[in-house]
Amino acid sequence: MKLYDYVLSPSCYKVRLMAALAGITLETRAVDFHPGREHRGPAMLALNPAGTLPVMTDGDLVLTESSAMLAYIAAGSAPSWLGRADDARETALVQQWLAFSPRLTTSLGGARLHRMLNVPGDIDAMTAGGIAALRELEMGLFEQRERGMRYLAADRPTIADIACFPYVALAPDGNILLDSYPSIRLWLRAIRALDGFIEMPGIHRLHELKPEPDYKAEEV
Repeated sequence: MKLYDYVLSPSCYKVRLMAALAGITLETRAVDFHPGREHRGPAMLALNPAGTLPVMTDGDLVLTESSAMLAYIAAGSAPSWLGRADDARETALVQQWLAFSPRLTTSLGGARLHRMLNVPGDIDAMTAGGIAALRELEMGLFEQRERGMRYLAADRPTIADIACFPYVALAPDGNILLDSYPSIRLWLRAIRALDGFIEMPGIHRLHELKPEPDYKAEEV
């Protein structure tokens, strides 16, 4: 499998992360997203007419959506990450959070690009959208923790967690802070503590000096 990659892209990172957690070695091909805009050049547009990253190929298969890449990697090497096929609730939650994840890309990711690379955009709308998405995520994770589960869809991580994780972890790059979301912060720590976890610039392994948040104390 070959990943056309940009090291600072959260969407590319989630594919690298899923491969690492599944024990798969990806061939990566760096793309000059900024400032070169290589993703909009003829060669890349021939692979992906939408001109977006990441792009993943495996033989004659070309995938251009990160959620599809997560599912493809998991199906081949770590099927438990897809959710249990015999559990309708778990299957539905995985699909629901996968569908939710583009909202994080548009809002939190858009704010990050605006702040870091001066990409044009309505920063007020992106910030408001990001906060609304974080509140929804916080509530979902709080409800899961009340059921004794640490992850979005199950008692173990699934591709839904990996789909949502990077843009949330990098939200402070867009001046959207996570201090008010204890369940999210606990979830971020749980993912960062997984065996096989890899880093990207701005997302590090679990070595925070702050104590683990007490979500029950902070929910008031």
